[in-house]
Amino acid sequence: MFASLSRTAIPRTSTRCFSASARSSAEVNAAVFLEDKAGELVPAAANAVTAAKKLGGKVTGILIGKDEASLEKAIAMSRKLGLDNLLVRHAAALEHALAEPTAPVLAELIKKNGFTHLAGPHSALGKNIFPRVAGLLDVQQISDVMSIQDADTFTRPVYAGNAISTVRSKDAIKLFTARASTWEPAQPTESECSVDVAAAENVGPGASTLAAWISEELVKSERPDLSSAPTVVSGGRGVKSKESFDSTIIPLADVLGAAIGASRAAVDSGYADNSLQVGQTGKVIAPALYIAVGISGAIQHLAGMKDSKTIVAINKDADAPIFQVADVGLVADLFEAVPELVKKIEAAKK
Repeated sequence: MFASLSRTAIPRTSTRCFSASARSSAEVNAAVFLEDKAGELVPAAANAVTAAKKLGGKVTGILIGKDEASLEKAIAMSRKLGLDNLLVRHAAALEHALAEPTAPVLAELIKKNGFTHLAGPHSALGKNIFPRVAGLLDVQQISDVMSIQDADTFTRPVYAGNAISTVRSKDAIKLFTARASTWEPAQPTESECSVDVAAAENVGPGASTLAAWISEELVKSERPDLSSAPTVVSGGRGVKSKESFDSTIIPLADVLGAAIGASRAAVDSGYADNSLQVGQTGKVIAPALYIAVGISGAIQHLAGMKDSKTIVAINKDADAPIFQVADVGLVADLFEAVPELVKKIEAAKK
């Protein structure tokens, strides 16, 4: 049975904390930490640039790494993001962006250049580095910023997205991470900004005293990246096993050219890798199309996908909470509905 459902907004409250008058855009001198991976910018870096530009003043990008050669591609990409300037700092200790050596470099750049703001992606790396930078500068970090009202006032989600907190900071330097799903990525420009490349100063304690890089395991896939894909197909506990997850979710994702996601229940049950988890403790995404298969819709999962442009839910339980936020709902056995849907999509593409 097909059912067209109007989306019901999740109730939200707003918490406001106000203090001094807002800083004017003419006084803003913002910096953006441009996160890179294997020498290339991560998609969320462009979203953080957009957030920084919202402040209304000058915006400078900051790239860090082992040496200039390893950052060549990232530098080329960064120069075309509409930044006013680009600072590149390198040192052997910065090769893997460990927080201990990286945070002092960022803190030093902020103080030397008089930056009033430092923005960055709300990623695992951003959440690791920014609190340390805030501690070194004796200011409070603002996490997961969804919107900016002025140079001192930000909104961010609390209570798994059920409440939106509006915060005005009195700190002279504002540090914040930006939620990628609520900011459009900065688009490439024809003009290029100037670049200042130099050896990093004030590199923090090395591996011998606090932290050492051991290893990294990367899962490579030709499939679109979950964090930025326009279409996502996610499976939940309802798929019942890893074998069923692979035989049901993957074919649908393949025919749609979509990324694959999973609920925490599916990840905890071993159906999917934890890198695919969508939700409060996983990735927060907002694709153009999100298809939830066998997902009941716990509040923790909704926190990670409720901002999707169109939500389609397939579940045999008509009372599942996921239908409250779905634009289109299909009450049916997923093991019958999904294969049929795949066949119809394949036929339509011929």
